[in-house]
Amino acid sequence: MAVPMFNLAPQLSVSRLCFGTMTFGEQNSISQSFRLLDQASNAGINFFDSAEMYPVPQRSQTQGRSEDYLGRWIRDRKISRDRVVLATKVSGPSGQMTWIRGGPECLDATNITDAIDNSLLRLQTDYIDLYQIHWPDRHVPMFGETDYDPTRQFCSISIEEQLDALGSAVSAGKIRYAGLSNETPYGVMKFVQAAERDPCHPKIISVQNSYNLLCRTFDSGMAECCHHERIALLAYSPLAMGILSGKYFLPDGGPGDARLNIFRGRYSEGESRYNLSNKIIKAATVEYLDIANKFGLHPVSLAIAFVLRHPLVGSVIFGATKSWQLQEILDACKVNLAPELIEEINKVHSKYPNPCP
Repeated sequence: MAVPMFNLAPQLSVSRLCFGTMTFGEQNSISQSFRLLDQASNAGINFFDSAEMYPVPQRSQTQGRSEDYLGRWIRDRKISRDRVVLATKVSGPSGQMTWIRGGPECLDATNITDAIDNSLLRLQTDYIDLYQIHWPDRHVPMFGETDYDPTRQFCSISIEEQLDALGSAVSAGKIRYAGLSNETPYGVMKFVQAAERDPCHPKIISVQNSYNLLCRTFDSGMAECCHHERIALLAYSPLAMGILSGKYFLPDGGPGDARLNIFRGRYSEGESRYNLSNKIIKAATVEYLDIANKFGLHPVSLAIAFVLRHPLVGSVIFGATKSWQLQEILDACKVNLAPELIEEINKVHSKYPNPCP
């Protein structure tokens, strides 16, 4: 069974599974990455997501390798450029990644333009199909935070300037479409309004936010924005960084090379959201695992199929470091969840709402 497709834009058809490459160059060598990309492509996946800061955990020594490996795969395999849809992202302000344009300090036109040009070089391509702002150039609660704190707002670059830079890149043929990531309803609507005011500004076609059984915050506010503005959700972390597979709650704590084990204490963004010591996360996960067992499903199939069934999800962005993990993801495309199963999922969600925001 081939992976089904979704029309993300009038001339942009993407597979409903998107291979996220943030392990390439850290957990995966170039040869391992190529084998996984071959397997995904052979299964019908044409959509690949990266970012200038990848792989994670982010380090100056490895920054950019994920894009580099992806570009080298396309060139090495002699794949026609129009057969793949490439998505990547510009890093927002960060005081940590000083090796990326000094932080980067902001998302002004110079930073966005430089990021696009460098990504094009690493990807060895003339254009990027979907270019996304990785996180906002303003304070928003992210990666496990839930409450907005107005005292933390900083001087930020206007959305108009950000869209000016993206529009210039579209005009120059460097990118085809623009998207957002880790955004809020306020941010989405401000980008929509700014694009409506200026015909040179590109329309936002997608938002890449977390969505899974342990994080359904998209449905509270964002879903309404995306529905009315015809913006697709590219749902990342469908397995909640592997938690929903159940591996971390095995007696041995899961494989030593699993991400939350191998990078323990080194990956603050992941650990703040996916805290394995959080009793509510464990309790909710165990109940979802019980539902999968009751209905004869693999936990991965349950988790992925749940995200795929959402009417606003254009594609599910997943990561895999091993061939058998990728196959588990592919198998989920064959699964249809019965109404009575969804009812049981919603009961657990009501009991433990969004423990991984």
